[in-house]
Amino acid sequence: MVRRLLSWAGPRGRRGGALLGRDRLCFGAARQSQVSITESLQARLSNSPGVASCSMWCHRLTHLFSSTRCLLNRGSGHQISWQPRYRKSLLAVSRWHHMAPASLNCAWQLHGDHLELRYAETLMRFDYVWLRDHCRSASCYNTKTNQRSLDTASVDLCIKPKTVRVDETTLFLTWPDGHVTRYGLEWLVKNSYEGQKQQVMHPRILWNAEIYQQAQVPSVDCQNFLETKEGLKEFLQNFLLYGIAFVENVPPTKEDTEILAERISLIRETIYGRMWYFTSDFSRGDTAYTKLALDRHTDTTYFQEPCGIQVFHCLKHEGTGGRTLLVDGFYAAEQVLQRAPEEFELLTKVPLKHEYIENVVGCHNHMIGVGPVLNIYPWNNELYLIRYNNYDRAVINTVPYDVVHRWYAAHRTLTTELRRPENELWVKLKPGKALFVDNWRILHGRESFTGYRQLCGCYLTRDDMLNTARFLGLQA
Repeated sequence: MVRRLLSWAGPRGRRGGALLGRDRLCFGAARQSQVSITESLQARLSNSPGVASCSMWCHRLTHLFSSTRCLLNRGSGHQISWQPRYRKSLLAVSRWHHMAPASLNCAWQLHGDHLELRYAETLMRFDYVWLRDHCRSASCYNTKTNQRSLDTASVDLCIKPKTVRVDETTLFLTWPDGHVTRYGLEWLVKNSYEGQKQQVMHPRILWNAEIYQQAQVPSVDCQNFLETKEGLKEFLQNFLLYGIAFVENVPPTKEDTEILAERISLIRETIYGRMWYFTSDFSRGDTAYTKLALDRHTDTTYFQEPCGIQVFHCLKHEGTGGRTLLVDGFYAAEQVLQRAPEEFELLTKVPLKHEYIENVVGCHNHMIGVGPVLNIYPWNNELYLIRYNNYDRAVINTVPYDVVHRWYAAHRTLTTELRRPENELWVKLKPGKALFVDNWRILHGRESFTGYRQLCGCYLTRDDMLNTARFLGLQA
């Protein structure tokens, strides 16, 4: 009888321990569980054979529960003693601490595995290992190189601060080895998960044709762009906000276009070369090298990381047509999010293959890129990349059939938004006017044309453009 009851109690206790999550086990419930099970066993054993050994087994069972003390303390969120004074300890550690009796704009509370901090109307939670790992003291962080010196792997994963203190601007943590970590409260708000959820990485102005035209975004003169920080900053600000920007009075040559491009970033050499220069001679296995109309799309979806920026400069056109189509993909995606959020979510989760196969005049390429149509930052759901190209989308074989049909419906909703006439901005590229396009955001296309048309351009690395913008004081 005793053996059967113990075999029932032991595995149940172990299962409970295996399922413990952070701050999920209540101390009171655990203590009550121990007492009630022990009393129940005593009552049942008192009516069973072998009463003389009951006391011994009950004591052993009590010891079994007591041996889980460390695990329960960790899960309860507090260091609580199993001694009779546990009530006093519980009240002491669960109380909110304020930086001053008369000031309630900052308060903190210690838990078993994290610090809870309330400041600037934001409730934040910081893992203790995180707090030790991000220490900005001279021995842990090199302010000259802005790099971490601390070996993260050397931090005890069960570390807890020995003491905590907060003044009006700073959080102080003293660790078991005596090391002191200091954090500015504003820094913590900015760098906490809760703070990041409220921020955007890249401020943007989403637009349709009417919004963009009413904004009257100015072009930047080529000389001002190349020779002054003010001209460069104005250009980059327009580009970051709207995803497109123009430079006027550019000499209509490939060499001058290259100089222009290198002002903001490094040129990204691809299978198309460093600077591409093409006419409608079908010299490459791509529809762009024809006179046909091109529907809206983003480029290089078949790269694992699509090219960030595209530069277009029309050097000559002796004919008609050929206007360039521009559509803000983020504006269209926002409309989908507002009207059909479940379809927006699906477009962020279904991975698709895009493929480029070329066997033309010595050019042999087979590129494959994988990713969803819409790409978001998971902590704040901010859209940062749209991968939309119906020409280069490969066979859909990455999800089961029932998801495929839902994806087609979601894709149709997005396509409908992208094709609304009010979302289309048409511009005529002419010699001397260079266009920069954010290929992670803006879809481009063109109408069919006649006559002889020469275009040059290139792809730019996105990281280096953002680097230039940040050093000019722009949020990017």
